[in-house]
Formats: sequence, structure tokens, C-alpha cells
Amino acid sequence: MKPGARLMKHFLQFRDLRAEEYAYLFARTAAIKQRFKNYEKYTPLTDRTLAMIFEKASTRTRVSFEAGMYQMGGSVVHLTTGDSQLGRAEPVEDSARVISRMVDLVMIRTFEQTKIERFAAHSRVPVINGLTNEYHPCQILADIFTFIEHRGSIEGRTVAWVGDGNNMANTWVQAADILGFTLHVSTPRGYGIDAAVAGAHRPDCVKTFSDPLEACRGAHLVTTDVWTSMGFEAENEARLEAFAQWCVDARLMAAAQPDALFMHCLPAHRGQEVAAEVIDGPQSVVWDEAENRLHVQKALMEYLVLGRIG
Repeated sequence: MKPGARLMKHFLQFRDLRAEEYAYLFARTAAIKQRFKNYEKYTPLTDRTLAMIFEKASTRTRVSFEAGMYQMGGSVVHLTTGDSQLGRAEPVEDSARVISRMVDLVMIRTFEQTKIERFAAHSRVPVINGLTNEYHPCQILADIFTFIEHRGSIEGRTVAWVGDGNNMANTWVQAADILGFTLHVSTPRGYGIDAAVAGAHRPDCVKTFSDPLEACRGAHLVTTDVWTSMGFEAENEARLEAFAQWCVDARLMAAAQPDALFMHCLPAHRGQEVAAEVIDGPQSVVWDEAENRLHVQKALMEYLVLGRIG
């Protein structure tokens, strides 16, 4: 490494950063969001380019990263498997070597975590996980910032996860481990979290419950996701039957703290994983949560490209 050079960081899963780095990112997010709300121009990434690579469909991820990069003064190259060699015969490693010589930052939304790890291993620029089958770190970054905005520090609090032991659940486990809160998890039998994938170092940060009502009891935040994630559509009928009791409704929210928040990463299916009265009710912060993808990702991109500001 050249004298004075910064160590390049990737954001492939939540445990890639330390608690003090998250504290910095949340503070930067608040400052960047305030500037956005005040219509103050802030363009620290002028002349920088973000490559966005999509192998999974996206709404919020594409809009938040693309709008965020433009708002920070940079430009965006949008790639899918249909219009690049990623969907053909070129090895991921070769794509990484080429693309990373032409841009300053890469965001990838794909299936297997191993693919994004292979890309990052051969990239000359930071790589961000926009979603994989195993993890969704940018979403949890937004979720925790949203909690902080509404209720203050998440340290020492209780978060209830109700539903599938999927990429969101895995990432919540890592966040609890790093940031010092407790995660209550309730999933149907056979759909639990894979502890090896989640990889928590502090075993007491996660408690499992067969009854979703008990998981929600005393929680400061109740959160869920669709019962059938992208790539698992063939299991949809079986999942509808297995998850029937895992709908976050008024009964579950009543077991949580009186001022508990409800979150969902969207898209949502009212009447399945969440009742309409909950997601559209006064405890729901899902729209703030969705908007905050924009702000936390701007702070993340700034940090990965420029390091700490000030």
C-alpha cells in the first residue's frame, strides 16, 4: 500500500463494518438527509461513477442508488445480465477486473453471495451488496437509521423478526451482534435462520420462539418480509400454508411495547405477512424506512469512496 493510502473497504454483509463505523455512518446519514430536506446542494462525488449490476429485479434499490449517486454529483452506469457479459460466458472475475478499471464504485444485486464475493476479490474499487440470497445489508442499514430517527439508539432494545429466516433475518442477526441489541426470531418449522450463514459471535443476541406472539412480547420494533423471496417462487403454495400463523397483525403488535414500531422492507402483501391495519396504521414507519435507503446509501457511498469527512 502506498504511504497515506486508505485501505479499500467493501460492504458485502453487515459484519464488514464495525460498530464505530456504523455510528459514523448514521451521523453522516442524518447530516446528508438534512441537506436534502433543505434543498442544499451537496456533491462530494462529482466526476465519480457508480456501476449498478442487476441480476435480480429491483425498484427501491435501483431508484435509491441511482438517485443518490446523481444527487451526490456522480454518474451511473446501469447493467443487467441481458445487456452485459455477466449473463453469458465471461467469468465473474474477468468482469470485475474490467468494470472496476472504469468506475469508482460497484453495486451488485444478485443471487449467490459467492458471486459478489468473487467479484469483490478481483475489484480495484469498493463493492456494495444491493441484495443476495444470503444478505441485505443496505436495507438493515436503512431500518436501523429509521429506528434511531424515531426512538433513539437501538442498543439494548429488542427487535422481533416474524416470518422467513431469509437474507433479511440473517442480516438482522449480524446487526444485533455488532450493535448490541436483542433479536427475537419466530419462523415456521423448517424455515429458520441458518446460524452458519448469519454468523453471530455473541450467541445471546438472538432468541428463538415457536410462537410469533411470544417473539413480539415486549419488542421495541416488529419487522417482517414476504413469505416467498425472489428465487423461491416454486415454493409459494407450500409457504402460504406453512406461514399462515406468521402474519403480523394487531394481536402481535399489542404484545409489543405500546410505542413499538413496525417495519417491512417492501414490497408487502397485505393479508399475508402483514395485516393492512398494521402496515397502514400509526405504528408503521415503512415509508420513512423506504426513503431512508436513499440517505444511508449516500452516506455509505461517500464513506467507501472518500473515507471519513471532517
